Amino acid sequence: MDMQLSNATLRALRRILRASDRGGRKLASTTGLTPSQLLVLQEIERRVETTPTIIASSLQFGQATVTNIVDRLTAAGYVTRQRGERDKRQMLLRTTDTGRDVLNAAPDMLQEQFRDRFAALPQWEQAMILAALERLGELLDATDIDAAPLIDAGAIDRSLA
Repeated sequence: MDMQLSNATLRALRRILRASDRGGRKLASTTGLTPSQLLVLQEIERRVETTPTIIASSLQFGQATVTNIVDRLTAAGYVTRQRGERDKRQMLLRTTDTGRDVLNAAPDMLQEQFRDRFAALPQWEQAMILAALERLGELLDATDIDAAPLIDAGAIDRSLA
């Protein structure tokens, strides 16, 4: 029985990993973006004008990671950077028309689907899922791995696809 449960658990984990990979490939083929890049672009657009620090805090990404992603989005023409009028040390980010076009073309991301469906679950079931996944992370020696709250297996600040 142990082996059957172990195999069933590994199959479920593999299905999750494959769904993540499939979602990332669909996003890349449609927009050329990774999930983390799309999240940063969405957050900049949502706030109209913002700073890298606010984006990092909002998405729970590291400051250096956001800087790398913004560098790539800027190079692709999706985001502009401009010094603040009142505080020249502040860097303000805005989405370009090209960036908005990419956002409009982007398919729904896996984490958005997850977030909506997870929120509809009773709180006790949400807590059970979290506890099981945390425990699985321990079993795989993954507790010390820094991870942003998004479903993507690659490096968070990798090049545009």
